[in-house]
Amino acid sequence: MSYAKYMPDLSHGDENDDAVNALRSAVMRLGRRLKHQRVDESLSPTEMSVLGTLARCGSATPGELARKEHVQPPSMTRIVALLEAKGLVRLEPHPDDRRQKVVSQTAEAEAMLEQSRRKRNVWLASLAEGLDEDEWAKLRAAAPVLEKLAHL
Repeated sequence: MSYAKYMPDLSHGDENDDAVNALRSAVMRLGRRLKHQRVDESLSPTEMSVLGTLARCGSATPGELARKEHVQPPSMTRIVALLEAKGLVRLEPHPDDRRQKVVSQTAEAEAMLEQSRRKRNVWLASLAEGLDEDEWAKLRAAAPVLEKLAHL
């Protein structure tokens, strides 16, 4: 199974082009709206993303976080410093390399992320109430596929 086999040929303007465009647009709009459903408005979307990465992946060095978040290491150093000042992460010595630090989220960050998840879930569930049973079934079936795309 090759990637190219399933990649739409966007040069010919066929129905796959329209489907990819519609999917991209819908995912981006929904993602933007979800980003606004957060508990702590003082955190930037990037800071929230870093906390989410720590929650999913566990402790990491600033360099590892920079790679996962697709930002430059100096930017991540600033983000980590801001999060540390807010009491949401702590820096600890790296177990194998004294030149490095390991970033871990605090209990306060875990609680804030859980509240944000609940708020987003409630908001998304309220939107889903406007769907009919067939639409809801399609959305439930699409969730694992969207999750796969998010991790490719």
